Amino acid sequence: MSAGCGAEARNGPVFTLSAAGCPADVNAPLSPHLSPDQARLVEHIVSSGTNVFLTGRAGTGKTTLTRALLKRLGSKAAVLAPTGVAAMHAGGQTLHSFFRLPPRLIEPADVKRLRNARAIKALEVLVIDEISMVRSDMMWAIDAALRMNRNSSAPFGGVQMVLVGDLAQLPPVVQGEEAAYLEMAYGGPFFFHTPVFRDAGFTLIELETVYRQSDPDFVEILNAIREGEIRRDQGRRLNERVTGRSALEASETHVVLTPTNAAAARINSARLDALVGEPRLLPGKVEGEFEERVRPTDEPLVLKPGARVMLIRNDPAGRWVNGSLGEVVAFSADGVKVHVNGETHTVEPVKWERFRYTADASAETLKKETVGAFEQYPLRLAWAMTIHKAQGLTLDKVYLDLPGRLFAHGQAYVALSRARSIEGLELSRGLAPSDLITDERIFDVRSYCDPLPKGLLG
Repeated sequence: MSAGCGAEARNGPVFTLSAAGCPADVNAPLSPHLSPDQARLVEHIVSSGTNVFLTGRAGTGKTTLTRALLKRLGSKAAVLAPTGVAAMHAGGQTLHSFFRLPPRLIEPADVKRLRNARAIKALEVLVIDEISMVRSDMMWAIDAALRMNRNSSAPFGGVQMVLVGDLAQLPPVVQGEEAAYLEMAYGGPFFFHTPVFRDAGFTLIELETVYRQSDPDFVEILNAIREGEIRRDQGRRLNERVTGRSALEASETHVVLTPTNAAAARINSARLDALVGEPRLLPGKVEGEFEERVRPTDEPLVLKPGARVMLIRNDPAGRWVNGSLGEVVAFSADGVKVHVNGETHTVEPVKWERFRYTADASAETLKKETVGAFEQYPLRLAWAMTIHKAQGLTLDKVYLDLPGRLFAHGQAYVALSRARSIEGLELSRGLAPSDLITDERIFDVRSYCDPLPKGLLG
């Protein structure tokens, strides 16, 4: 059975895509890099108005397809996310900010008529990224706010919903007695537990082709971890990757992934301090609303020649991509000289922006306003990082630091699936069954999704 919701034997066929790509311009035709199936999929979502849950294993291209869809939709769509970091990466706004909802358990009295009601009425398609983190009370509130502010009794006020994410990766945060309340009020904590998810008739689209890993055995192991059904022989093969090196030792050759910020910071500081020379402090620039917790790198950024860094922004000239590893060579008036992909390039500061959606003067389409900006070199120390910050990255050499039991659903899967190959993977200790935490309720979404129309794919 394939991973995620929507296996054909359970609930109708699924989309299986085979290529990655992204169109260059909102008004341009879809890029030739999109496969015919992908092009048809984007056109189907745009033209049919179908509510969609777009999911798939790590490395299957959910982000690529989402960007292509957003470019195709243009000012008809808004993209929101449950956290500030996710919203910044998606190029949109947080759910709490857009709907003016409190950062706590949401109650009916919290849903009100909004000052940005004109923008909500202009909204035709709402894309929610990292949907796995959205709790059932938030999903209820999104539906209630759209109905109220659009004066519509239809599910989600008649807005087409495109939900993107992998339930096996980032779970919703539920604390204390909230779990019991969400169970009583909605039947569970996940977004699909809210009755409106079933009422609105979501079509499941599952991306199945994995681009990050090419070894079918490793893909099968990762899929087994995702499903919570790993075999003994698969566990043995993983645990053969235990080398006995410490995380600090391994950071010389591998990127160390660790569960906590403190552990990652200790390794990066130790490696930076061990380099000769004085550190260089590179100040950033903050404008408007751009809180420290959502900044993609440090302010100030502290570097030395010899520092291992990750480039965290795609280069327009294609010399590196978000996630490329490099080494600081020198500093100049033009920028930081970084050796990456076999060549030395001058990396200059870039600007990240935070957005808010409003309606234009005619109130017929949406527009994005910039509410804050952060300017800094697109570099981050990369001897170590947290598992969470490695989300979406592909790494050639990964050391998974397991000082104790992993403490969250999906954490082992996220960490292991960053590695391009099992040969490039190292573990600090053997994985135990207690490390492979999977909330079995994520598979319930299969029974809530509508099957795809037959014959839609060639």
